[in-house]
Amino acid sequence: MKKIVVLSPAYNEEQSIASVLRKIPRKWKADIQVEVVVIDDGSTDRTAEIALQEGAEVFSHTRNMGLGVAFRKGLHRGLEKGADVIVNIDADGQFNAEDIPKLVEPILQGKAGFVTASRFKSADLRPKMPLIKRIGNRFISCVISRIVGGKYKDVSCGFRAYSRDAALKLNLFGRFTYTQETFIDLAVKDVSILEVPVKVTGERRFGKSKISSNLFVYGFKTMRIIIGALRDFKPMVLFTFFSLFWFVIGSITGIFFMDHYLRTGSFRPQTWAVFVSAGSFLLALFLMITGLVMNMFGRMRINQEKLIFFARKNYYDKYSNSDKDISNAL
Repeated sequence: MKKIVVLSPAYNEEQSIASVLRKIPRKWKADIQVEVVVIDDGSTDRTAEIALQEGAEVFSHTRNMGLGVAFRKGLHRGLEKGADVIVNIDADGQFNAEDIPKLVEPILQGKAGFVTASRFKSADLRPKMPLIKRIGNRFISCVISRIVGGKYKDVSCGFRAYSRDAALKLNLFGRFTYTQETFIDLAVKDVSILEVPVKVTGERRFGKSKISSNLFVYGFKTMRIIIGALRDFKPMVLFTFFSLFWFVIGSITGIFFMDHYLRTGSFRPQTWAVFVSAGSFLLALFLMITGLVMNMFGRMRINQEKLIFFARKNYYDKYSNSDKDISNAL
């Protein structure tokens, strides 16, 4: 018997949560057992009450702590329940819960460790959404694809499935969201990633998005998470970029000063360029050295992540299907 735990982080989703939970397939194969967990992230409406009425297990935060925190809480609960596959689906109704088998089957068949629904992989299934959101999604997807060395169309989707091992390997820190950080974290740990095209609703039926209602704030917070993941896993990429930036600034101002000196035979009035050029070169050197040091720490982190994986595996395997709540332990 394979156990599938479906997670649904929710914040003030009383108008859509019931519809989402009712559409979750409970048994599409004889050897499949499905359990549903709703993480109520400090809702002030009837979200938790409705989820309980629909038969879900509900964990409630006393205040809104962010999607990233809610996802980690659900992930730990899924592991503690002994899930073979953990599925995450947003509670806003944009995704069709009946598509869950499409994400789960590749994992059960051993074809992937992490399967994500894709809104943009198939041209026939691309949803209608504001142009600025489409451009933003494409830009973030290009950035993440370049970082992890793959080619992905949708890295911000909230409808995904994780094998047990993939979930055990995840080590996330973002509070605002988790979607892009997950791609980087699993890719650098060599977890096979598969995108599955699905049909979704491009815009919410009820209310506004809690995550992307302000695209500038969303973009800033998302890039901060991406930069943090780069710092931890690929520091040479991050610090080399900034080092090259200041090296170019130093080169431009240095060439400008030398051109002025060769033409006039005088340092004045462009003496400032010497200081700017020298300061930029020193900063570039400092950033490159910092990158080398951080790269050393990055290698140490890889070893630590492996130890964390085995520790978690032993811990959750020991407590699977028990009544002990360890969701806050890790």
